[in-house]
Amino acid sequence: MFGLLLAVANARLAVKIDPLVHAVEDILPKGQCGACGYPGCLGYAEAVVKNPDVPVNLCLPGKDDVAKKVAGLTGKSNQTTEKRIAHIKCNGTIEKSVRIFEYRGVRKCVSANLLQGGNLACKYGCLGLGSCVSECPFNALYLGENGIPVVNPEKCTGCGKCKYVCPKNVIEMVKVDAQIRLGCNSHDKGAIARKNCSASCIGCRMCEKACPHGGIVVENNLAKINHAICVEKCTEAVCVAKCPTKALHGAVWGLDKVECISNRWI
Repeated sequence: MFGLLLAVANARLAVKIDPLVHAVEDILPKGQCGACGYPGCLGYAEAVVKNPDVPVNLCLPGKDDVAKKVAGLTGKSNQTTEKRIAHIKCNGTIEKSVRIFEYRGVRKCVSANLLQGGNLACKYGCLGLGSCVSECPFNALYLGENGIPVVNPEKCTGCGKCKYVCPKNVIEMVKVDAQIRLGCNSHDKGAIARKNCSASCIGCRMCEKACPHGGIVVENNLAKINHAICVEKCTEAVCVAKCPTKALHGAVWGLDKVECISNRWI
């Protein structure tokens, strides 16, 4: 009798979903990353079908191919997606950064951060416990032997899920056509930053002075790169050569410029 009542209630109270919503959901990557700003792939599918103001290119992992298919299903105009990649703003490897104590707690960055901000002398650096690695739904990161996460540029979709799990805000999403990248996140003054990590940005402004296009400014003791200016105007990254600590690097994305060893990307 209870089974019959449940069956009747299910039939009466069932919420009908537009079949077009399911059609759109089926072509999404199913990473449930939330990069679109909606709760999962179904949430975005419902929004893009029912709301005429929601664009078709919000699924960053799906890129242009998915945007084109969503546009075809919904009848909306096609729009290209901005291609992004995760960048680890820290060169503070085990050899270069100073540890002030040995951490033996839960192997998660958030947990380690609760204990005096972690065991690094630099309170802005990567804690190296790999929370971003385990959070990535596309298996695009692994934890290097030097204690710093490594990004596989072929697998990274730019969804940003790794960024939001990092308690130190070490990860940022940058455009794939970026010319240079900064491997430091410290806002300490030069002498302190260099004492805590030999690979830190010391805010010396040499990169800022060397850039003829104003593509780099130093704010709060840390260099800030305007990637749009670099891509549009820069033909030679003189700032990289001027950096005394090598905190600035040429941004090399793509497997043709990296080496694969035992499925690890460097």
